[in-house]
Amino acid sequence: MLSELIKGIRTQSRSSVSQAISLIENQGVEAAELLSGIHPFTGKAYRIGITGPPGAGKSSITDQLISHYRSEEKTVAVVAVDPSSPFSGGAVLGDRIRMTNHFSDKGVFVRSMATRGSQGGLSVKTQEAGDIFDAAGFDIVLFETVGVGQIELDVIRAADSVVVVLVPESGDEVQMLKAGLMEIGNIFAINKADRPGANKLMITLQNILSTLPHDAETWIPKVVHTVATEGKGINQLSTLIDEHRQFSNAMGITCEKQDDRYKSKVMELVTAKLLDSFWKEESSVELDGEIAKEFTQRKSPYDLVQQLMK
Repeated sequence: MLSELIKGIRTQSRSSVSQAISLIENQGVEAAELLSGIHPFTGKAYRIGITGPPGAGKSSITDQLISHYRSEEKTVAVVAVDPSSPFSGGAVLGDRIRMTNHFSDKGVFVRSMATRGSQGGLSVKTQEAGDIFDAAGFDIVLFETVGVGQIELDVIRAADSVVVVLVPESGDEVQMLKAGLMEIGNIFAINKADRPGANKLMITLQNILSTLPHDAETWIPKVVHTVATEGKGINQLSTLIDEHRQFSNAMGITCEKQDDRYKSKVMELVTAKLLDSFWKEESSVELDGEIAKEFTQRKSPYDLVQQLMK
């Protein structure tokens, strides 16, 4: 069964890709075996993260980038991460609605995924979905984050290039979050740049970037104006993404990111297995026994941990 599913993924069968993503989202027992089976076929797709505050136009930017890469005859997969429904746990925004131009295009696959409690902007299974698209032979994988207005650090781990989408009104937010934003963004797209304040924000960003320490081996983040609803600035944005890709390849940064993703995944799996094995019945009973006591009669958490570890 799994071998047939993997064959379907390799031939870019839409039903097989959808089935595989559903399998990992639902944490099916065969998910790990599937991911192991496709692992040899991953590592070729270029992964681009699109992040930024709500209402900045991330979906419009993503839609325009799809069109651009399709004009270059590259296949594109999109993971649009939506907030979870508090009732079903499913995705509720449905960013795919904004990408209807590409529904009939066999070279494009758009999948919405729910955050399911993840606080970093990306679904906990997003990277695995990226691996499935990678194994299916898609050239570009776009991750569009939920945009909850916080520093979405896991987009760094998932993507090779990160585009932070801002609007002219984001000036105060940039001042408050500049350290984190500089850490996340490789490219800053000031979208809706036909609004007042776009030039001021560009100057602000460039001034901040000019103060960052850098050398010949450090990428200096770039800033570009866009009006995504009209397609303006998309060519410049894609050019900067390509420049960052070339720079990262030349400096070995892309390989480092792949290594970091691999290491992080191994550590995550080891942690999960250790936790499962640690919280066997005896440990759980002991913890519940302490909780059953009056608060002042309980061991300190530190002493209890020492006891449990023994």
